[in-house]
Amino acid sequence: MNIEALDLTEDIRPNMSRRIAQALRDAIVTLELKPGDTVSESDIATRFGVSRQPVREAFIQLSEQGLVRVRPQRSTEIVRISIRDVLNARFVRAALEVAVVRKAAELGASLKPDTFDEVFARQTAASDANDYRAFHLQDDAFHRMIARIAGHDYVWKLIDAQKIQMDRVRYLSLALGMPVTIEEHRAIARAILAGDADGAEALMRAHLYKIDTTIYQIRDLNREYFADE
Repeated sequence: MNIEALDLTEDIRPNMSRRIAQALRDAIVTLELKPGDTVSESDIATRFGVSRQPVREAFIQLSEQGLVRVRPQRSTEIVRISIRDVLNARFVRAALEVAVVRKAAELGASLKPDTFDEVFARQTAASDANDYRAFHLQDDAFHRMIARIAGHDYVWKLIDAQKIQMDRVRYLSLALGMPVTIEEHRAIARAILAGDADGAEALMRAHLYKIDTTIYQIRDLNREYFADE
C-alpha cells in the first residue's frame, strides 16, 4: 500500500485517524486494496507507525462510508462494490452538482477564457501517460473547480462525501478511455464560459448519468470486485 507520502511528523492528535482514513480510502479507490481484501489493525498500525487506536477509529470512519466491514475478532474486510449503492450515490451527486454547474454558468461571463486550460493540460498529460491515479485526481480537480467558481466550496465537500461509492467504479472506468472524459469536461467548460446554463446543466447530467450504463460493462469485466445483488 502506498502510504509513504503520509506526513507523520506531527504528534498523534484527533485528526490522525482522519488522515489514516483518507490514506486508506485512496488505497481502496485506486484498488491497491481490492474489494474482498482484508486488513488488520495491527498491520496498518505498524505500517503507519502509530498505535492501534487511531487505526480503529479510521476503520470506523471507513465503515460508516460503506468501504469496509469491521468484523470483531477478525480482520477488517474491504467491501465489494454494490451497484445499488453506486447508483444511489450518483442520484445524490447529480442533484447537487447539476445545481452547482448551473450557478457556475450564470457567472461564466466573468471568467477568463483560459480558466480551465491548466486542469485540461494536466488531464491530457495523465491520459497520455496512462496514469490512472493522476487522471482521477485531475478529474476531481475539474469538478471541484466548478464548485469554486459557483461559490459553493462547501457543496463540493458534500459531493466528495457522497461520491465515495462511485469512485472505485470511476477508477475502473478509466480503462475504457480517458480522452472521452476529457472531451466531456471540455464541453461542460465551453458551456460554462459561454454562460449557457441550460447547456451546462444538460451536459453535466449526461456526464454523471453515464455511469448508469457503463457500470454493467465494468462489472462484467471485474466481477470479482462486485457484490452479488
